Amino acid sequence: MTGSSNRVTDSIVFLSLVRYRVVVILVATLVLSASFVPGFFEARTLSLGVDRVATMGLLAIGLTVVLIAGQLDLSGGAILALSGIAAIGLQPALGQVPAALVGIAIAVAAGAVNGLLVVVLKINSLVATLATMVFFRAVCHLVTDSRPISGIDPFFGIPLTQPVAGTVSSRVLVFLVLILLLHVWLTRSVAGRNVFAVGSNAGSATASGVRSNAYLFGAFVFSGTMAGVAGVTFSIASNTGSPMFGDTIVLTAIAAVVIGGTRLEGGVGSALGTLGGLLTLAALTTAMEYQSVPAYVQSIATGCILLLLILLDRFTFSKQGVDLSLPALARRIRRRTGDAQQDTTQENERTIT
Repeated sequence: MTGSSNRVTDSIVFLSLVRYRVVVILVATLVLSASFVPGFFEARTLSLGVDRVATMGLLAIGLTVVLIAGQLDLSGGAILALSGIAAIGLQPALGQVPAALVGIAIAVAAGAVNGLLVVVLKINSLVATLATMVFFRAVCHLVTDSRPISGIDPFFGIPLTQPVAGTVSSRVLVFLVLILLLHVWLTRSVAGRNVFAVGSNAGSATASGVRSNAYLFGAFVFSGTMAGVAGVTFSIASNTGSPMFGDTIVLTAIAAVVIGGTRLEGGVGSALGTLGGLLTLAALTTAMEYQSVPAYVQSIATGCILLLLILLDRFTFSKQGVDLSLPALARRIRRRTGDAQQDTTQENERTIT
């Protein structure tokens, strides 16, 4: 039984499914969604699906870097709300564009606070960002008296939601450009590769000359900045700042990043994987909403996918010594095919004899 299980887990098909699990889950989700939602692949439906995750996607971009660096940031949703409130609430005094810049600056400062708590005071990132999440959220309620506030011009943010390239809105374009830039930075630059080294083992990275503390601090500042960009664009588009914005978005964003293959332990992850995780959640949510599936059932489905991918990630980790790249899998297939042909030839020779 054990030998049979090992043959299954070592098979080419199974290893291929595990290696490209994000793509497999995404394709399966898209196929299922298309079977339940008429016209799912129409441009308008796809555009709406991507547009709804654009704000969460901006948040997930920052979280991808933090998680690759081996840390966690729970304060993104609160920073999103705080920056949005600043961008809307300061419009009468500063004007719309300066108020938006102040909102992003507040998010940068909030990210720096997280970085100082983790890097300088050596507080666990989970504890530190949990505390700042509560603090920033409380500040949101304090400055707004726990009520939504409106901007001075409801038409100012409309261009953010209007199609500019076919059916793709401006904020979706911003999200796509930023996540592609992150992909290039993580895969093509020395600084990007250093983030992976810090996430794998910060002590070893420091011993190798990498300024681990600087990278960790920068990761939190970047995460705060992206939460600020998400909050400012979302609040301007809706012409509203609210202390309730982003209340649960950070956990969903973390789920999308993890579904995309980024490990909570750090050292592994990719921007394109995060994009795949976001698209998976978007397709799943769109399909279930079309079928009027309750929100809690949607959360159960998301949790099941997350659990499945974490289990597959554990399996991949146990196969660290196995090369699961495409060329390696192609070599395995050729070798198996060659062995099968050789067995057939020998069998024919024995038959003739």
